[in-house]
Amino acid sequence: MEHFRQQYTELKERILEKRKFIQVLSGPRQIGKTTMVLQLLKELPLPYLFVSADGIESSNRNWIEQQWEIARLKLKQSEATEFILVIDEIQKLENWSESVKRHWDDDTRTGCQIKLILLGSSRLMLQQGLTESLAGRFEPMYMSHWSFREMKEVFGWNAQQYAWFGGYPGAAELIRNEKRWREYVLHSLIETSISKDILMLTRVDKPALMKRLFELGCSYSGQILSFTKILGQLLDAGNTTTLSNYLQLTSSAGLLGGLEKFAHDEIRQRSSSPKFQVFNTALISAQQSDSLSNKLKDPAAWGRIVESCVGAHLLNNSIEGEFNLHYWREGNHEIDFVLSRKDEIIGLEIKSGAKQKAAGLNAFKKKYPQARFLLVGDSGLTWEEFIQIKPIDLFR
Repeated sequence: MEHFRQQYTELKERILEKRKFIQVLSGPRQIGKTTMVLQLLKELPLPYLFVSADGIESSNRNWIEQQWEIARLKLKQSEATEFILVIDEIQKLENWSESVKRHWDDDTRTGCQIKLILLGSSRLMLQQGLTESLAGRFEPMYMSHWSFREMKEVFGWNAQQYAWFGGYPGAAELIRNEKRWREYVLHSLIETSISKDILMLTRVDKPALMKRLFELGCSYSGQILSFTKILGQLLDAGNTTTLSNYLQLTSSAGLLGGLEKFAHDEIRQRSSSPKFQVFNTALISAQQSDSLSNKLKDPAAWGRIVESCVGAHLLNNSIEGEFNLHYWREGNHEIDFVLSRKDEIIGLEIKSGAKQKAAGLNAFKKKYPQARFLLVGDSGLTWEEFIQIKPIDLFR
C-alpha cells in the first residue's frame, strides 16, 4: 500500500496548507478514490460536505451552485475558518468547469476559505475542463490500478494470481468463484466504465464499433496491429481516424491504450500502428471462459498474459508523466517496450519461455547506441520481480 499511503499523505498535506488550490483526483473506477477521500475527511479537523454528481441530470446547471451555497452556510455556522467541499463524478455535469471557476473566484475575492476536492473517473473529460477554464487554479493527482505489491500486501496474492485477476481491489474477494468474479468485472467494471465514463460523456457515433474495438484490443493486448487490419475484423464500418479516437477514449477511462512506436521523429510516432495494451489484465481474463489453472498449463497463452501484466505495470506508472512508454519495431526486429526520459532510453524485452533471444535488442542498440537494456525473463530479472519495482527507478 506504499503508493496509496503516499497519495493519502500528499493529499492531506495539500488540504492543510494555507495556500488554496483545487485538488483534482482522477483514475479508473473501483480503485479506491472515494474510499481514500472519505477516510481522509474523517481524519482531518475540518468540517466537510461530500456530494456526488452520479445520478444528477447532466444539464442541471444549478446543482453545483446549490452544493456550494450549502458549503458556505455550513462554514458560517461552524467555528472553523476553513471548510472542505468534495464533489465526486464531477465530469458528468455539463459545463462543470465554468461553474466551479465562477464560485472559486467569488470565494477568492471575498476570502471565503472553501477548499475543493474534485473526483472523476474519466481522465480525458476532467483534463479538458481543467485546461479550458481552471488553468492556474488546480493540482492534479492520478490514482492508477492497484499494483502487485498492493494486492499482495492487502490480499496475500501471488504473482500468478495478480497476472490473471488484475488490480481491482473490489473484485479480490470473488476470485474463489471465477464465474462470479468474471460476471462482476464484466458488468460492474467494464460495462459501467464504458457506459458511464465514455458513452454518457462523449459523442460516440458508433458505440457498437467502439465496444468491439475494446474487446478486440483486449484479446490482442501486447500485440501490434494496424487500424487498417483491425477494420477487416470488425463487423461495423468505420475508418482509421474513428478507431484512433475510440482507442483514446478507452485509454482515458483506464481500460485499453495503444502504445506508439518509438522514434525521434514525432510524426512517425503518431502515424505508427498501435501496440494494444490493457491497463488491467482482469480486462483480458474476464472476457475469456478459461480459468487460471488451465491457462498456466498453456505456456504460449500464459506468456501473453505475463507480457500484458508487465505492460500494464509500465503503462499505469507512465500516466503521471515521469517517463514515456513506447514499443519499437523495424523489419523483423522488435523491442517489447521502450522507456524514455529526457536523454535516457531503456529497451525492455519480456521473455517468459525457456528460450531467450536478444536479436531485437542488438538491432535497437545499433540504431540507438546510447540506450540501455533489460531482459525480463527466466535468464534475467524474473517478471515476478519486475512487477514489484518502480519503473522510474530504472533511470539513473
